[in-house]
Amino acid sequence: MAPVPVVNARVNYIVLGLSFLFEGSSWLVALKEFRQQKGKQGWFQAVRRSKDPSVYTVLFEDSAALLGLIVAFAGILASELLEIPELDGVGSIGIAIILGATAIFLARESKGLLMGEPASPEVQRKVLAIAEQDPAVQRANGILSVHIGPEEIVAGLSIEFEDHLTAPEIEACIERLEARLTEEMPEITKLFVKPQATGTWELRRKAIAEASEED
Repeated sequence: MAPVPVVNARVNYIVLGLSFLFEGSSWLVALKEFRQQKGKQGWFQAVRRSKDPSVYTVLFEDSAALLGLIVAFAGILASELLEIPELDGVGSIGIAIILGATAIFLARESKGLLMGEPASPEVQRKVLAIAEQDPAVQRANGILSVHIGPEEIVAGLSIEFEDHLTAPEIEACIERLEARLTEEMPEITKLFVKPQATGTWELRRKAIAEASEED
């Protein structure tokens, strides 16, 4: 509310320069790691589909820090050259806006993983396809899944088995499915199978969907 001119701005510039060097080094490492993780996906698509928030969180936090340092430099320089010390405070407000927007974005993107995010549609389709290839399976009705880690998925399968099967034959089928999923999809760390008619599954699925919409 009552700003005074900076007596020696050189110290500010030295601190900002060193900070930019340190943050920039961390940013380059995070950028390299994120590029390897995202592959051919777009930047924001990779963030939305990522199951490991640690990589993009560091990247976006460092990006916000670098932008904040640039804004701080611009505010100090402008206040010194124009002799308007209020511009230094404006720069601080700009930094707060950048950090706040970054925090909101990261919180929104990480919320699903914190609350339990389902496996991607591609993973779900592959699990169902593997299940339906077993001769004992009449129909793989659907799957309920949740990530408990970046590469750890708990899956629940609803399966309608062939009517003539005995309990031991159903148990053998489930063991075959677990063995194949362990080999081809190691990210499925826990598998639960529920013998269920297709009609019953559809009713249950609709009930779950309606409950999710109400929440």
